[in-house]
Amino acid sequence: MIPHRTTCRVIYGDTDNMGMAYHANYLRWFEIGRTELFRSLGFAYKEIEAQGIFLPVSEIGCKYLRPVRYDDLLIIETTVDKTVRGGVKFHYTIWIESADAAPAARGWTLHACVTPDGKVVRPPAFLKQIISRCWSDPPDGSLAARHS
Repeated sequence: MIPHRTTCRVIYGDTDNMGMAYHANYLRWFEIGRTELFRSLGFAYKEIEAQGIFLPVSEIGCKYLRPVRYDDLLIIETTVDKTVRGGVKFHYTIWIESADAAPAARGWTLHACVTPDGKVVRPPAFLKQIISRCWSDPPDGSLAARHS
């Protein structure tokens, strides 16, 4: 699978007193990555919810590898883990656009599929079909690997 890539600039409000991005902002950047991955596949998150499926985060992990600072342009690389059957798992790598080939962070989120009444269900067919596009056609935002 070719990873989907999108960009995001670090704003002043993302930083702490040391001038580095506050750690919780990486989770927000992960959300931008998965939201834009779905959008590139032609299905926005709100359309998934309109079909009666919500994707709350059930687990998360992040390894911070180098500092991100105000005004850095980030490249958020997102892939879907096709080995997960009972939910949806995304993997992320965050790069600083002007830096060398070392990533700034790597992480993942695991999402349950939940109905509007709170029942946990297996991913429905329409969601599996959307996700399967990640392995057949590169999403619109995909690029040749810049940082491999």
